[in-house]
Amino acid sequence: MARTQTDTKKRATPIQGDTRKPATAIQENKKKPAIARNKTTNGTRSTKAAMLARNGPSKSALVDEEMWALVYDSKKDKWDKSTGLRKDRVRVPVINEDKEPIDAAMVIVKILYTGVCGSDAGIWFRTSFKDMIHNSLAAEGGTTRIVGHELLGQVVEAGSVSEARYGFKEGDIVSSESHIVCGLCHQCLIGQTHVCVNEQILGISTDGCFAEYIKLPARVLWRTDTRKIRKEIGAIQEPFGNAVHACTAADLRGKNVAVFGTGAIGQFVILIARALGAARIIGVEPDPRNADLALKLGADDVIQFEPKENGWRANPEVVEALKDLVHKDGVDVGMEMAGFNSSVNNTLQSVRRGGEVVLFGIRGGDFRIENFSRMIVKGLTIRNVIGRRIFETWEITRNLLEAKENKIQKMIWEVMLKKGRGTILNINRFDPAIFEKKITTHPKILIKW
Repeated sequence: MARTQTDTKKRATPIQGDTRKPATAIQENKKKPAIARNKTTNGTRSTKAAMLARNGPSKSALVDEEMWALVYDSKKDKWDKSTGLRKDRVRVPVINEDKEPIDAAMVIVKILYTGVCGSDAGIWFRTSFKDMIHNSLAAEGGTTRIVGHELLGQVVEAGSVSEARYGFKEGDIVSSESHIVCGLCHQCLIGQTHVCVNEQILGISTDGCFAEYIKLPARVLWRTDTRKIRKEIGAIQEPFGNAVHACTAADLRGKNVAVFGTGAIGQFVILIARALGAARIIGVEPDPRNADLALKLGADDVIQFEPKENGWRANPEVVEALKDLVHKDGVDVGMEMAGFNSSVNNTLQSVRRGGEVVLFGIRGGDFRIENFSRMIVKGLTIRNVIGRRIFETWEITRNLLEAKENKIQKMIWEVMLKKGRGTILNINRFDPAIFEKKITTHPKILIKW
């Protein structure tokens, strides 16, 4: 008989997203993985800066003004010998159409909330995006990158084209697509903007939103009705959209769906899969905290296991446990959200013949595919998902979040964000040690600006 979640031994605690470090090596044992079942489901500002924060800027008020931001400084902090971000004073972005005609299509947004992503944690711990950050800084002739790409803010100034063509005006509440696409490459011209070959990514290859203000192209902004979507949730529409894109890559209606990795994006997947009609949702997760959250968010079962010493191979106990739960040769759809080589092989081995695999988790380096020929013989359909389809995914995201009957907003706010208790940090009280602890113990945290 499968053990309950509380019967399991203490597991390794991986870090979420791209920064999740390999689980501590342990000796393989013959115990079956635990299956938990869900019983409820079938610094100080200048006077001028303070005034701007209260009232917003005038057309020229931000010139030569400074603001607080969380930055990576390549000159002061050598990548391989440092961790963390600096809270530093940087120049406030401005719109100057006389000097920069392209500014006519730009907007200045005052940041209200920002979400912290696994990618941001990857930069914090120096495990991800080294080349992208340094190469983009070299191209700009700079040394400081403002990090962050998940945001909700208020428009405080709009260029003439932004106002005339896009209708943005002072006071509008907006989120933003984090991939700044060119609109000119082959992919953009045929509607595949989410894989633009010339894209810039906020907080990585161009300055991001961990700052009091950000300047963005009007075409990437997404209006958000805070009467229907609470501001804290509005700030994480971008990562929620990743999960929406993944869940709409396959038809989940009436299907048995396994979610491999129930960190923040995997938790979103559980909520979305349920709303889109999945018949049964099974989480696969080594971290007991994430496994517990997966159940609270609506997973029918969670297979909790101990990572193996061999690293890349599938875990046969996990594969067999999944087959036993669905009473056939595998699940209908496998959603890989963790990005580990072993997790990819778990997914491929656990999906039934003719089933579908969605790969979203991402990690650098080469991967090994176990028993490659069987992947072909089984007739699997494999789809890779990156970012969001612009703006198709955003429209679905809005509809899901605004709908009250699916309780998605309620579950994110109360379960994932714990109603803000310990998950929302005020930038005025930024402490690196506390911040680091938060990003390693919570699937999702926010910064209030």
